[in-house]
Amino acid sequence: MTLEEFSKLDTSFNESMFLTKINNMFIKYLTAIMMDKLDEVKHFISEEIYNNGLEIIEDAKNNNTRHMYDELNVKESKIISITEEKNAYEIEVFLESRYMEYYISLDNGNYVSGNNHSRINVNYNLTLTKKKNTKEQNIVKKCPGCGAPLSVNTSGKCEYCGTTYNQEDYDWVITKIEKLN
Repeated sequence: MTLEEFSKLDTSFNESMFLTKINNMFIKYLTAIMMDKLDEVKHFISEEIYNNGLEIIEDAKNNNTRHMYDELNVKESKIISITEEKNAYEIEVFLESRYMEYYISLDNGNYVSGNNHSRINVNYNLTLTKKKNTKEQNIVKKCPGCGAPLSVNTSGKCEYCGTTYNQEDYDWVITKIEKLN
């Protein structure tokens, strides 16, 4: 399906806003791995992506290290394809990121291994899924539990009542991250 065809089906879709959101989600995901705070991004990633992140964190901990993504940014992102499934839409995005990837000791924070001197380009394909029957939401997202305004970019949990905002019911969720190089 072309971008133009999809835009007719989802009249609220804006390509540049979508890509900006995806870039931020990607950075937050790698940062959550680095900081061992994966629960803060659980609301916009699939269970498989969440479990992969936990594996990365646990592998590093088993070696008494922390996995670092330093000076992380997204250099470029673009939509590769849009497909329509029975109950959802899928968008595949090519994303070129730049970062230094290395490990530090959990004991003293000293460098252990990897590249901590210069950023490298790392390419990914991300797949995002959005249910066809998503619930309408306003620009200001509200807690489904108590109605308070939510800042879903920070944690996905209501700071007032603790209800988890399930982004899958409202918006795009990252369902696949494939490292290309």
